[in-house]
Amino acid sequence: MATGTTPYLFTRCAIARHPPRPGVCRLLPLSRLSLLCIGLLLLLLAGCSSQKTIATRDDGPAIDGNNLSIDRILVMSAAKDALGTPYRWGGSTPAGYDCSGLVQMAYGKIGISLPRTSNDQFHALDEIDVARPGDLLFFGSGSRATHVGIYMGDRQMIHAPGSGRTVTVSSLDIRYWRQHYLGAAAPAN
Repeated sequence: MATGTTPYLFTRCAIARHPPRPGVCRLLPLSRLSLLCIGLLLLLLAGCSSQKTIATRDDGPAIDGNNLSIDRILVMSAAKDALGTPYRWGGSTPAGYDCSGLVQMAYGKIGISLPRTSNDQFHALDEIDVARPGDLLFFGSGSRATHVGIYMGDRQMIHAPGSGRTVTVSSLDIRYWRQHYLGAAAPAN
């Protein structure tokens, strides 16, 4: 943009080949702040359009074991036994878990070894379209997973939510989880 020029926004008309009639087309000057606001709004709208939906398949609480493999039941049982355990960054023992440590422990009970971080788990496993009880749910932004939980059925997941909290069950219908959902994976049959 040349020095001393002001960007304009066309209103009430399309760009015409001939000079517009008076009153048909007006130009409104735009400040740098206005341009910044318009740009941020466009980025926000673009980000919203690529949001995934958390697709699940179950008919109620999964811990009942209806049509689930013993591996899935054992994974969910191990995670459920950790309820109330304090969050500990980098933790993977009963003294404290972080989200990926909880998942490692639960899947370790059935002999499945998973990478240490949620992002490494996300990129190491094949994505599935619909989560079933016992599957992993990944959250973050872009292609970087920053959180993982175990789907328990009834649109609930068990996870280690963060500093100062304990392993807990949370609803997938919470806005934060819907907005940050990246995908699901099924390490167990």
